[in-house]
Formats: sequence, C-alpha cells, structure tokens
Amino acid sequence: MPKAKGKSRRHKYSYNLNRKRLYRSARRRAAPRIACSHIRHAWDPHKSVAQNLAEMGLAEDPNKAVPISKKLLGMEVESDGQQPGKKIVRKPYVVNEMELEASLPEKKSNTLSRDLIDYVRYMIQNHGENYKEMARDEKNYYQDTPKQIKRKINVYKNFYPEEYKNFIASLKPEKMEVQ
Repeated sequence: MPKAKGKSRRHKYSYNLNRKRLYRSARRRAAPRIACSHIRHAWDPHKSVAQNLAEMGLAEDPNKAVPISKKLLGMEVESDGQQPGKKIVRKPYVVNEMELEASLPEKKSNTLSRDLIDYVRYMIQNHGENYKEMARDEKNYYQDTPKQIKRKINVYKNFYPEEYKNFIASLKPEKMEVQ
C-alpha cells in the first residue's frame, strides 16, 4: 500500500510564532485555586486577590499585617494610637468560620490493619511476653525478629490501650484454669 503524501514531509519549526503569549493568555483566565471552602464561597471573581482578602479580614502579605515594632529593632517611636490604613471587614463570617474549624479537636484517622491486630493478639495469646518464642512461631510469616515483634506489640498498645487491657484481662482467667 502506498504511503500518504503528507506524512513523509519533514515538519518545520515556526520561529515567528510567539508561544509565550499563547501560554500566558490561557493561564491568566484561570481562577486562583483556593483550598479553604469558606474563602472559596465568599470569593468574588470580579475583584482582585488583595481586595477579596481585605474584605474577609485576611492579610495578603503577613509582613504588612503584623509589622515588626520599632522597639524590637532598638528605636523608640511615639504613635497616636491610630493604625494607618485600617481596612473595613465586610465578610467577618469567613474568619469566624475558619477559627471555629481550627478550634475543633483533630480526629484520629490512623488505624492499624486487621491483619496486624490479629497477628499481635495471636502472638500474645500463645506466647505471652516471650519474644524469642514468638520469633520462632510458624505464624511469623515475615520472619520478624524479637525486637520487631516487640515494636509491633507496643504500637498495638499505643493505638488501642483499652482494647489491649481488656484482651490481657481476658487471658488471665484462662491461665489460672490451666494451672
């Protein structure tokens, strides 16, 4: 089958085309990415970033928001008590919602896998505190050393202290029955 006519021709680079201008114009139209939902909902796309942040009571530049006092620099300066350029906050609810969200306690989202919990419980149930015996156990598939097993048990203790205490308490009556 014959080749298509235009495919064998070498493509030439166009030196006269301004690619920066094309890239800049496409980037300029994109709205700023805002991570906080409170700010995103109060954002006015027709205003500048500085105007939007000033209306919400937020600072665009932290160095201008909290200036370094002249006393710290070693110079004494008298002031009338008025702050020059005090902005009017039109959307104070944004800062209030952000403060409320920040004051909430952080929820623990990290947990241990079910396999690790079962492994640790099995080892404690069968071997107690004997880590060398645990290392020789046939269920030690990953060939953990005694120190690695001890570390895994300590992680389980730290993550689930109540569950660990209950588990240890449930093991004690079993041992008394055996003796």
